[in-house]
Amino acid sequence: MSLCSCKQEKKVNEECGVFAITTDGTSGIDVVGESYYALYALQHRGQESCGITVNDDGVFTTRKGVGLVPEVFTAEEMAKMPKGKAAIGHVRYAPKSQIDAVNAQPMVVRHAKGTLSLVTNSALVNGLELRQEMQQQGTFFQTTNDAEVMAYLIARKRLETHSIEDALALALERFEGAYSIVLMSPTKVIAARDPLGFKPLCIGKTKDGYVFASETCALNVVGAEFLRDVKPGEIVEVVNNELIIYRQGKDEHPKGLCVFEYVYTARPDSVIEGASVHVARRRAGELLAKAHPVEADVVIGAPDSGLDAAQGYAQESGIPYGVGLLKNRYIGRTFIQPVQSQRENSVKIKLNPISETIKGKRVVLVDDSVVRGTTSERVVRLLKEAGAKEVHLRITAPPFKYLCYFGTDIGKPEELMANRMPIEDMAAALGADSIGFLSLEDTKKMASGVCKDYCVGCFSGEYPIDVSKANQKDKFEEKLTK
Repeated sequence: MSLCSCKQEKKVNEECGVFAITTDGTSGIDVVGESYYALYALQHRGQESCGITVNDDGVFTTRKGVGLVPEVFTAEEMAKMPKGKAAIGHVRYAPKSQIDAVNAQPMVVRHAKGTLSLVTNSALVNGLELRQEMQQQGTFFQTTNDAEVMAYLIARKRLETHSIEDALALALERFEGAYSIVLMSPTKVIAARDPLGFKPLCIGKTKDGYVFASETCALNVVGAEFLRDVKPGEIVEVVNNELIIYRQGKDEHPKGLCVFEYVYTARPDSVIEGASVHVARRRAGELLAKAHPVEADVVIGAPDSGLDAAQGYAQESGIPYGVGLLKNRYIGRTFIQPVQSQRENSVKIKLNPISETIKGKRVVLVDDSVVRGTTSERVVRLLKEAGAKEVHLRITAPPFKYLCYFGTDIGKPEELMANRMPIEDMAAALGADSIGFLSLEDTKKMASGVCKDYCVGCFSGEYPIDVSKANQKDKFEEKLTK
């Protein structure tokens, strides 16, 4: 993955994973233990912090902290958690400025009518506006993230309504941007998704309860049967262990699902909006081979998200597929490392070339993206140092030229390689013999027929909603976290 960093990370963006589980207690399911395994399955969505809130007869117990799931939830810590019949969990990505236990989720708010706990995968473009409005009304904020803004606004609306789901519905009217939310009250678990469906969220069924998760791979781990995705704009709740649709979504399929879920973010064994991520990536490789053919001896993929696409490229082109790069499985994603020095050290030990596959050969290297170019340049150099005669880069996404305001931390426009130079100059700058990107049209065909449209703003500069308020928010957050 070529999402390396700039010298200093300043943007405050999230790419997170959410999970919830309920049970009626008849099968002996340990909701805390199942949440642990689910968060482990979602760890790729965030490695900076994690947390779980368990509901034991209306009493909430929360454990959260900085680190990976097994680091925060040791056997000793797990033993301290009550059993309960419902739990919600979260894994979070955050830049350096926000890596602390205070910013970790779940958020827990004790309000006049009870307690709520919330986890969210979100990026509100009007988060600053809502924060300042509530500060003027006397609200004190402990964190720098949108989850606290959302939790406080829901708690306020609860004072005006007869139920927590009514409060959530009113609060959602104020949120502008991308979000998938799971909210737990003493008697309910509620899931909601933004009207354009930027962020994935699905529903599963266990033997005696229900599950909500960012990806279906989390359902598989806990033995839940996939039911369906939460529809854009929909509010779904579990009350007395029954699944109830509180508010219907306006659209069957998203109009703004982040296409990067298929390109990189999601695990290949997940199914999002009815489309297998694995199949979508293979399809991207096939489309790349048609659009950017080249004479070569072997096709290899950059682990992990380039592997499926490389197989598709090989199948379509007729060039043999080979394993040319070995990934150290004990190193986390380069993309998710929050500090530049950490990213650079990770790149040095993350990948190792297999010379027997590539020595003396013309190599097609398939990867998911080129953002700043640091990783791509190093991988090309690794391959040539290992004896590759030629290296032809094939990328399963269009060039990154614009900011993402909805959760993918890709830096400022001037840091993006495709924003600084023409595409025809990028191959030489990266040390490659040629380079080819998937077109915007073909990118939308990766999971053809699933969605009405996708959010491709980071490629096109055109966004599904107005993002002008987000620029003000970025400046505020940059100042706030210095």
